[in-house]
Amino acid sequence: MASRNGVVFEDFFPAMVEKLGAEGFMKELCNGFRLLVDGDKGVITLESLKKNSALLGVQDMSDEEAICMLREGDLDGDGTLNEMEFCTLMLRLSPDLINTSMKLLIEAIVNF
Repeated sequence: MASRNGVVFEDFFPAMVEKLGAEGFMKELCNGFRLLVDGDKGVITLESLKKNSALLGVQDMSDEEAICMLREGDLDGDGTLNEMEFCTLMLRLSPDLINTSMKLLIEAIVNF
């Protein structure tokens, strides 16, 4: 999948699960959440996502793209992403992970 600026997204999640194990992978997702979270509010907001987007290598993300990301993952309709919503969104964005590592992920989520 190519983005508007020609960067190609490569899904490394299946390899990460294989290398780190399910529990280690879930911890890494949580670390990713902590990189983007608004420290005062404890959730990812539009402002914290834009402020910290360079940590993801997407510093050129438009406001519209950031808003779409928040909307895509916002399950409770509060306009932000909590840790569970963020992890769920990341898993949904990785079809290869779902197709190849479902058993490990279910195990990790149940035990997390």
